[in-house]
Amino acid sequence: MNATKTFSLTLIFLPISQLLASTKDLDFFDRTLRFFSFNDYSVQVVVLGVIFMGIGCGLMGGLVVTRRLSLFSDTLSHAVLPGIVIGFILGGFKSSFVVIIGAMVAGFLGVTLISSITKYTKIRLDSALGLVLSGFYAMGVCFLTRIQKLEFGNQSGIDRYIFGQIAGISSTDLYTIVISGVLILAIIILFYKELLVTGFDSNFAHSIGLPVEFIQYIFWMLLAFTVITSLQIVGVILVSALLIIPAATASIITQNMKTLLLWSSLFAVVSGIIGAYLSFLGNSLPTGPIIVLCSCCIFIIILFLHWKNGLLLKWYRLRGKEKKIAVENTLKAVYQELEVQRFSKDLILISDLAKRRRVSVPEVCQEIIPLIEQELAFVKESSNPKLRGENKIALSPKGWSEACRIIRNHRLWELYLTNEVQYQADHVHDDAEKIEHILGDELVRKLEKILSNPTKDPHGKLIPSQQDIKRGYMHIQ
Repeated sequence: MNATKTFSLTLIFLPISQLLASTKDLDFFDRTLRFFSFNDYSVQVVVLGVIFMGIGCGLMGGLVVTRRLSLFSDTLSHAVLPGIVIGFILGGFKSSFVVIIGAMVAGFLGVTLISSITKYTKIRLDSALGLVLSGFYAMGVCFLTRIQKLEFGNQSGIDRYIFGQIAGISSTDLYTIVISGVLILAIIILFYKELLVTGFDSNFAHSIGLPVEFIQYIFWMLLAFTVITSLQIVGVILVSALLIIPAATASIITQNMKTLLLWSSLFAVVSGIIGAYLSFLGNSLPTGPIIVLCSCCIFIIILFLHWKNGLLLKWYRLRGKEKKIAVENTLKAVYQELEVQRFSKDLILISDLAKRRRVSVPEVCQEIIPLIEQELAFVKESSNPKLRGENKIALSPKGWSEACRIIRNHRLWELYLTNEVQYQADHVHDDAEKIEHILGDELVRKLEKILSNPTKDPHGKLIPSQQDIKRGYMHIQ
């Protein structure tokens, strides 16, 4: 490397190197204040870089994930490796411009090769992606081995394009990243409908005269450009993760495409800033992997804790629904036992209830506990405490109303299926068992109107009336 090149590279990377060296003796709070004050020019470059990288990767990632092209982004990120290495060999030194040009050529060549394979052969897209990914990446590894044997191989610094290195971002790199982010945003805004239609229904796009193949090729070129401009921050190996993870996180929150793109960009930007901050705190922490780990952490948080679609809250709501159904089934069984006695008594044996529920006495006693806790029923113990099956249970007025409501829903639905849908009377019970727990008051009113306020179900059993539900006891006519 000649003196001129060495001097120019020193001018580019010295400010960030001096910044990192000067932070070694600072404590946590001083480092944090120094980073978020944004007074250092190098910090400004880094933060702006990760922000615009996040915007570009978030927007393109949203389109990639919804089009189910995650493997395509991974292929492109690996396909640029030989271009990086060839650019370095031809340039003879660590020139960002030459390396990026080489990556662009390799990326565009990979896109063209994938397009040609799928267009002119019977090979499917996933197979073509696998071929290009493995072939280009293997070629890049071979070239890397060649670099190690050159005179300047040990000082190449080419690994920053493989694993990412935030300290390697110069003003020139920042301009490239900013232009990339702005270009991606502009194209998506201008051609949003075309990208949406060609991505989700190519046959319809063909029918309305859209150049589907041309738009698809432009999309692939834009994706390649996004990958290439993000290399120095997250590296070849992890850049596809920054495309996929924020978009996958956004897909948990919403299925609206515009909202998904906004959330995806936000998550990518936040991950980039947090990753850059953590990398700034610890000088030995690699920026690219830290950014990806931050993105993974956000994904896990949203996956479990999102108020609507989070797994933890879904499990909690499902558990609550299962408890509610179990209580309603027990109330229904008590009602049915009282119905067998023609409501001549208020109490039934727990052993009879166990037979009705087809469980053991200890199990039915466990089912009764929530009824007692919710003041839906009470138990009258027998004189012999060892004979739990001889204990008796009675419904409170509140329990009566709830039991009548669930029985009414069940039998109205059975009658509706029999009369209006022409189900056989002996086939309606299982469907009614499922629907009785989710019938709302509005739908019940519609059923009553359709069926003209019936009094008996298809099997001739009485349907509790609204007055029975309000009174809290059964009025036998």
